[in-house]
Amino acid sequence: MDIIKVILTSVASVVTLFLLSKLMGNKQISQLSMFDYIIGISIGSIAAEFATELENPERTLIALIIYALSAYLVSVITAKSVKLRKIIIGRPLILFDNGKFCRKNFKKARLDLSDFLTHCRNQGYFDLSQMQTAVFEYNGSVSILPAEQYRPLEPSDMNMNPIQQKILVNVILDGNINEENLKMTGNNKVWLERELHNQGFHNEKEIFLGSVNTVDNTLMLYVSDTKNKTCDPFE
Repeated sequence: MDIIKVILTSVASVVTLFLLSKLMGNKQISQLSMFDYIIGISIGSIAAEFATELENPERTLIALIIYALSAYLVSVITAKSVKLRKIIIGRPLILFDNGKFCRKNFKKARLDLSDFLTHCRNQGYFDLSQMQTAVFEYNGSVSILPAEQYRPLEPSDMNMNPIQQKILVNVILDGNINEENLKMTGNNKVWLERELHNQGFHNEKEIFLGSVNTVDNTLMLYVSDTKNKTCDPFE
């Protein structure tokens, strides 16, 4: 009976974690604030205990819910109050600007010079003279504004006006037509079949991925390699 209870509480723990994670919102590890990180560790620890707690599993369940609700409430509060957001989440700090270091902000960020230089090198800046401003973000990352003469060349610099690209819409996935996406592009099956024939295919079953560029309404088709057993050159 204990094994059955462990299985049931483990499943309940996974389901509860999933639901609470959806409530708290999706964030990458690099996007977590200190508060989010603490809450995440606590919830993970409680969830592990919940899976093996056989006598009073409802206690750990209540603790899970309280932690998740506190994270949700903090996200609501910080979205409405700038002052509380600075206290709870933190605020950006300028570490380097116009060739000068802001030593006070280094202390506030608890960041030493070696760590800062590592952040710079990770973004391709080995020469600080190529940087205009470096900002320490609340999630621990460093954002860098390049000096004007070292920033990437942009079309506007050459008086060019390129056409704005849009996301591709996938209308064929693994040989199956996604009718909803096809309709979104303003096309229908008749158009799709004509395009397939124009590119030398008989039907959608031959296509692994088909995407529509909505800018010029062109269909891009990709097939799977059935001849070669492996597509991995690193084996």
